[in-house]
Amino acid sequence: MIKLVVGLGNPGHQYEKTRHNVGFIFLDELGFTYRAGWSTVSQFQGEVASCVIAGQQLILLKPQTFMNKSGGAVGKLLRYYKIKPEQMLVVHDELELAEGVCKLKRDGGHAGHNGLRDIIANIDSRDFYRLRIGIGRPQTGANIADYVLSKPSQDGLIQLENAVRFGLAHMDELLAAKLVEFNQLAQV
Repeated sequence: MIKLVVGLGNPGHQYEKTRHNVGFIFLDELGFTYRAGWSTVSQFQGEVASCVIAGQQLILLKPQTFMNKSGGAVGKLLRYYKIKPEQMLVVHDELELAEGVCKLKRDGGHAGHNGLRDIIANIDSRDFYRLRIGIGRPQTGANIADYVLSKPSQDGLIQLENAVRFGLAHMDELLAAKLVEFNQLAQV
């Protein structure tokens, strides 16, 4: 069962509602829905909250170290609470999925995602769950960093918000790490 949900993003107002911050957007909505109170905890280099969903106690983490250095915050929190990597769900943007597509995955590499790369390096494990929220790919020749750090079009923002709402509506499947069930629902 999932005990920790990590949302990846970059701190600061200039990054709000950018494609790369969909993990933060998801956790903000999750915290709001389940009345979690956020606190900045310097020990964990992030904003931390807790809530109960379907009778299950969850810790929520938004690392405030910028995307590429998320692993230090995640590793510190895992060690402190003695949570195993396989009990963690990381919510992040995914270039390889169309805007608004939402898929659950366990294990695997980082596929070039620097936030995942840093988490894997810091916890020495790839064995954790990922909620991949599609942001699509930029046009051929466009700079990927500029693309992920930019705000989507109005239609794109609606797609991302729909993906977040979908994930929130199916938290039972996510927390029970029901890969097949969640991904079948996601294809509807």
